[in-house]
Amino acid sequence: MAAAPTFDAVFAVMRAAAGGDHEARVPLPAQPDMEDAATQLAITLNLLLDDLAFRAKERARFEERLRQSQKMEAIGNLAGGIAHDFNNMLSVILGYTDLARNALPTEDPIRQDLDEVLMAAERARKLTSQLLTFSRKQVLKPQLLDLNAVLAGMRNMLARLLGEQVDLNLMQSDPLGAVKVDQGQIEQVVLNLAVNARDSMPNGGKLTMETANVLLDTNYAAANPGVVAGPYVLLAVADTGVGMEPEVLERIFEPFFTTKKEGHGTGFGLTTVFGIVRQSGGHINVYSEPGRGTTFKTYFPRSSERPEPIPMAKPRAATGGVETILLVEDLDSVRALSQTILARRGYRVLEACNGDEALRVAREHPGVIHLLVTDVVMPRMTGPELATALVGERADLKVLFMSGYTDGAIVDHGLLPAGSAFLQKPIAPDTLLDKVRKILGST
Repeated sequence: MAAAPTFDAVFAVMRAAAGGDHEARVPLPAQPDMEDAATQLAITLNLLLDDLAFRAKERARFEERLRQSQKMEAIGNLAGGIAHDFNNMLSVILGYTDLARNALPTEDPIRQDLDEVLMAAERARKLTSQLLTFSRKQVLKPQLLDLNAVLAGMRNMLARLLGEQVDLNLMQSDPLGAVKVDQGQIEQVVLNLAVNARDSMPNGGKLTMETANVLLDTNYAAANPGVVAGPYVLLAVADTGVGMEPEVLERIFEPFFTTKKEGHGTGFGLTTVFGIVRQSGGHINVYSEPGRGTTFKTYFPRSSERPEPIPMAKPRAATGGVETILLVEDLDSVRALSQTILARRGYRVLEACNGDEALRVAREHPGVIHLLVTDVVMPRMTGPELATALVGERADLKVLFMSGYTDGAIVDHGLLPAGSAFLQKPIAPDTLLDKVRKILGST
């Protein structure tokens, strides 16, 4: 008859099954002082089964988070593609409507009709901007900021937004590390979370915004796909509202998903928040239970550098000029609109529908070409590739890139040269003219 296994032998097997040299999730006891080998084996096997069950539960939780992350990525790619195409169409709607309106006398009643068209198109533009933000294909202008200063500057606005029934409480850690983010986008995050909180407290309540320096460790990073361990700045927004069911929590960041009544929301508020945080290199988590309120925790990578002063924007009037511009756009309607806008303000415009044609036009033109205005993504030759080729032949040529969307490479400056002038579609006449004049310099 074979001898019963010793406790040490079974203990070694258990440690190996629990992860080799790694410490088991379930604490392993010291060897008990028992002579009954069967009792020793039963205790050891029970501990092993408990540990294996814990690991299986953790693996299932991680896989669910990963599936959710992949789903959001797929939805984001779809949203970005839709926004790109829609922005091209909006360029034509906004552009020609604006040109037609400005050509009419001030007292003409048709101007009011065109104003309505422009307002509707502007709302559509904002919607596509939210789609781009969610898909992380929006162009950001990051700068080093102190989130305490951002919240302090927004306090009066937030108080008006929340109303008298909601008590706003700011809990700010001092000193607070700097974060490199787009100020306008971060303000949008705060506003959207505040609106969401207000709507969850129809009878009033308390909204707390808290900042703190935190350290996300490797365990947190392992449990949250896409998170890199390290120092972060936390911005938490907590309300005492109605809270959310688990099935709602799973979908709150999806575009068009909303629990509000029809006509009271587009389902893009939290979608926009998700996109801004992720594109800023951050992470967002939400905690909520029915009747116990909701807390959103956003984490932004912390910088050791000092925050930058916020420059004051100077208004610039949209003016024209007499310079020669090479306009390259593969979509005929957008190219025709841009040509009309520029030509009506005195510019001489050379047109091309792709990179190859643009090279031919430029080489056949005997005079100076002052500016290249080109779409970023075009068939056969991209805008940056075209710009590189033409600047090699015309060293004084200035370049303005434009696009209905920017893919990951553009956002990360992998496609556009550093410091490139960029114009986001849809194109408004004054915006295009202002950008062109700024690049060319004052007349």
